[in-house]
Amino acid sequence: MTTETSPQPDATAPSSLSTDAARNLATTTKTVPQMQGITSRWLLRTLPWVEVKGGTYRVNRRLTHTVGDGRIEFVQDGATVRVVPRELGELALLRGFDDLDVLTALADRCVQRDFRAGEVLAERGTPAGQIHLIAHGRIHRTTVGKYDDEVRVSVLADGDRFGEAALLDDGAVWDHTVTAETAGTLLVLSRADFAAVLDGAPDLRAHVERFRALPAQRQNKHGEAEIALSSGHTGEVGLATTFVDYALAPREYELSVAQTVLRVHTRVADLYNGPMNQTEEQLRLTVEALRERQEHEMINNREFGLLHNVDFKQRLQPHSGAPTPDDLDELLCRRRGTRVFLAHPRTIAAIGRGFNAAGLYPTHVDLGGQQVPAWRGVPILPCNKIPISPEGTSSILAMRTGEENQGVVGLRQTGLPEEYEPGLSVRFMGIDEQAIISYLVSTYYSAAVLVPDALGVLENVQITRRRD
Repeated sequence: MTTETSPQPDATAPSSLSTDAARNLATTTKTVPQMQGITSRWLLRTLPWVEVKGGTYRVNRRLTHTVGDGRIEFVQDGATVRVVPRELGELALLRGFDDLDVLTALADRCVQRDFRAGEVLAERGTPAGQIHLIAHGRIHRTTVGKYDDEVRVSVLADGDRFGEAALLDDGAVWDHTVTAETAGTLLVLSRADFAAVLDGAPDLRAHVERFRALPAQRQNKHGEAEIALSSGHTGEVGLATTFVDYALAPREYELSVAQTVLRVHTRVADLYNGPMNQTEEQLRLTVEALRERQEHEMINNREFGLLHNVDFKQRLQPHSGAPTPDDLDELLCRRRGTRVFLAHPRTIAAIGRGFNAAGLYPTHVDLGGQQVPAWRGVPILPCNKIPISPEGTSSILAMRTGEENQGVVGLRQTGLPEEYEPGLSVRFMGIDEQAIISYLVSTYYSAAVLVPDALGVLENVQITRRRD
């Protein structure tokens, strides 16, 4: 009699239905398509939007007599630096003068001077006989305060200048001591060289004479034509008469556009719409990308972008490179009613380090139900569209907003044909021979600064950590 034994079960064989096989009969739970490029877009959320019918927005201002005061650009050939001749027109004295031959003659007489960190470039109280154009580097200006201590007046950097009044005033003296913070290069144009070119250029002499006559037109501290008023009088005195003059060529902002063509195959749209509508999801992500591009353009576009439309008198330099509470205070004091700071997230981290080093901690304010850091009650909002230079520097924007406050406003036009969102339309373009549906997705936008002090910037903010 033989005894049969059952084979031992294989320990590696499955004893139940596998999960991989079970999933063939199961319904999965899906998310909508995710997108890493979506940001908070605080600029688009905080700007008041103005309806622009006709596609153009005109900013009317009072007539001003202020001229020039722009930033100067240079060209570099190895270690040799030369000012671009037409850039000399950014000087108040030469604004509007367009004779290229004369401007070239002035540029040729500019002498290059390299300076080192700590070098005194001008001493307070000494004769001033030249203008200095800063090609590269940082300098600071100091003077003697009320209590005989040295106080810092301002910080200047690439494209700035000092000593412009010395070109026409034989008795000019330096009212500040100018000291280099870093090594750099500047170009010097002496009063004697300017006079030599002036003697041989009748058109330039006539232009300078017209410039000399400008101060005779009374103006306020902003350069606007003064409104004559009478006050403090008694009895029957003759009252001042006046009128408010307007700028004859106000700036006009045309709406810019960001567009793309979204293409969806009819087979996808017909057969694969459950549980999510493929066309709607494609459109949602396309709109997100367009809004991201819109915010980037409103920050960086050379025509209407905020970084390129800050008035030169509203451009500040940090006192020590890294952002400090003192720097933010100086940025705040340049305008009334600042509503918001905008900075790159890495810059906000550098601001936090500056506060911690000073033993201060920023408060938080509620903005749309979200707690955000603030300084002096002004929210500091992240905007990753503000660029960071290869040297590790960035900018901090401060702005007042709204038409009623003469601030910064966003521009758009609503009521577009086939409008999908305010100022954004999705228009059906047809189906081609490959059965592909096309949609034209367009958004129209711009930004306007109503008066110069509505927008300011702290430039060249060092956001990288220093090595100890």
